[in-house]
Amino acid sequence: MGRNRHKRKNSHVVIVTSDAADSGMKQFRIRPWILKAIIAVLCVVIGALIGYLVYEKDIWAAELEQTVQQDEAIRLLEQEKTELESRIVSLNEDITGLNEEISSLNEKIRILSETVSQQVETENELTGQLQKRQMPTRLPVSERATMDTVTEDLTCIFTAAAGSMVVATADGTVTVVNEDPVYGHNVWIDHGNGYTTIYRNQGEVKVKQGETVTQGTTLFIVSDESSKLGYQIMQEGVYVNPMDLLDISG
Repeated sequence: MGRNRHKRKNSHVVIVTSDAADSGMKQFRIRPWILKAIIAVLCVVIGALIGYLVYEKDIWAAELEQTVQQDEAIRLLEQEKTELESRIVSLNEDITGLNEEISSLNEKIRILSETVSQQVETENELTGQLQKRQMPTRLPVSERATMDTVTEDLTCIFTAAAGSMVVATADGTVTVVNEDPVYGHNVWIDHGNGYTTIYRNQGEVKVKQGETVTQGTTLFIVSDESSKLGYQIMQEGVYVNPMDLLDISG
């Protein structure tokens, strides 16, 4: 009975053999709990390895997907970069064209400005010449003449040689052609600047009322019978001494 009460101890025998002819056979006795522990450890290790491989697979799949997404993003960025570079080239070409057009326009503006300046200068010169031609500053006789006197009514009396001409002393318009009780005829010319000149002579009148005359236009032809000329100037309706203007003209 005592022997039956003893628990029976089991053990596992591991036999190790070799293919060598002279090798013997080795036996290792392993207790069951150790074998179970080894198997448990192996199961844990194998499970951990399988779990690690599965985890690594998911990580590699995620990294691969992320890499694909990054590659796609890089491709899109490179495409955008190429498009931007193309647009920049096009914009640079447009800017170059605009700069050339601006330079051309600036050159045209410069030429136009110079032309306008020249025209203004020419117009100013013409205006000055016109104003000068409208000032009664020249002698009213084409040839040499002598001035006899200046009367109280500021009439300059000239004696001219036969064949010479009585001429307009400035540009203007003939406003009056009348009979003159002393000289035979008189001609009035309005110069458009406040000045009016009056010519009195016995010769034949060569202009008509309303006619436009220029400085030097013939008004009378002097003969032996019409050698005397009376010449007057009015400024804004007031008689002035003609010699003052002749002196100003030099």
